[in-house]
Amino acid sequence: MRDSLEGFSKFLSYVLRHKPEVIGLLLDGEGWASIEDLIKGAEEVGKFLNYEIICDVVSHSDKKRFEISEDGANIRAVQGHSSESVKRKYSALQPPDFLYHGTATRFLDSIRKKGLLHGARHHVHLTENEVVAHDVGLRYGRSLVLRVKSYEMFLNGCKFFRAENDVWLTLSVSPEFIDNWD
Repeated sequence: MRDSLEGFSKFLSYVLRHKPEVIGLLLDGEGWASIEDLIKGAEEVGKFLNYEIICDVVSHSDKKRFEISEDGANIRAVQGHSSESVKRKYSALQPPDFLYHGTATRFLDSIRKKGLLHGARHHVHLTENEVVAHDVGLRYGRSLVLRVKSYEMFLNGCKFFRAENDVWLTLSVSPEFIDNWD
């Protein structure tokens, strides 16, 4: 069951963060989608979900990527969106002095020149936990953890947000705000 939950989690990430249209799913501006519509759309592409499976994926997600609405009728990814229909309205917060970003060493030259860019997603993702950042970096190759001078960025007018799963978000990080390069 664990392998299938992981597969369902990847599917939910894909449709709730990036491509809801592949199953005809509509996301509102805050990323919410009807669970009933999700189940119907998934079935049309050969993914057989039910409410119990969705609840299992949500409750077993190690990174708490998803949440179900209080009334149990809707689901959303809490961050990581690239879908144009989603424009989450996070509250701006003062970040801690430092946050961390996990990446692969092969991206280092580009980051030295351009900094951290959100790419197709709406935000750059940061964490307070170096171990989590290291693990994220491993997904892309040999891991590198960059330390971001987040409070200094904040003092310079950059906005920070924190998603419900404690992932910190910002639009970009200039190279000048990264203080460890190896």
